Amino acid sequence: MVEKIPGLRSAGLRSVGLQVEHLQLSRGDKTWLHHFTLRPGELLVLMGESGAGKSSLLECLGGFLPADTGEIWLNNQRIDQQDAAQRPVSSLFQQYNLFEHISVAENLRLGFYRAKPDVAQWQQVLQACEHLGVADLLQRLPGDLSGGQRQRIALIRTVLRDKPLLLLDEPFSALDAATRQIAGNWIRAELGASGKLAILVTHQQSDSDTWADQTLMI
Repeated sequence: MVEKIPGLRSAGLRSVGLQVEHLQLSRGDKTWLHHFTLRPGELLVLMGESGAGKSSLLECLGGFLPADTGEIWLNNQRIDQQDAAQRPVSSLFQQYNLFEHISVAENLRLGFYRAKPDVAQWQQVLQACEHLGVADLLQRLPGDLSGGQRQRIALIRTVLRDKPLLLLDEPFSALDAATRQIAGNWIRAELGASGKLAILVTHQQSDSDTWADQTLMI
């Protein structure tokens, strides 16, 4: 069942999962306060008007934007004092961050330690590529792909990285309705299988209705 939550609620005792505690963010003349809990396997959909601070929250959780006050706990470890490279977080922002001079396959390998996935990890990547309709693109360069193809490649790399928290900023924006449904269902299945947590920014109410365990309106 989808749980609709307000911008503030009690986090309770810390436990396995994500606890965002009285997190205050400022950008320009705008200030936001966040307080919520996310359990393993859950998807939080983040919604709001443009400029409401959705991407700023993801940037803060990922270590790219400092908070004014508050704490971020992930699996009983405080991470808000770590820099971005140290945080156990996998982020997909709207630029996709694919390296243009190497193949799609090499870009996908970069999601793993020293760009060397083991046999099981690479098999998981290949299965995801087949499921999302990009299996025939592995030897191409990113510049040869459409926007929707690039987005699916970046999504696979982000979701399958060995990180417990996924931050997904408009991950379906370049996809048609049918592919969007396939990609969203795939993310839900991966969360259920791995116990990872995800926060997904979208402007589509249907994304929340279909996939969210919690929806945060800001």
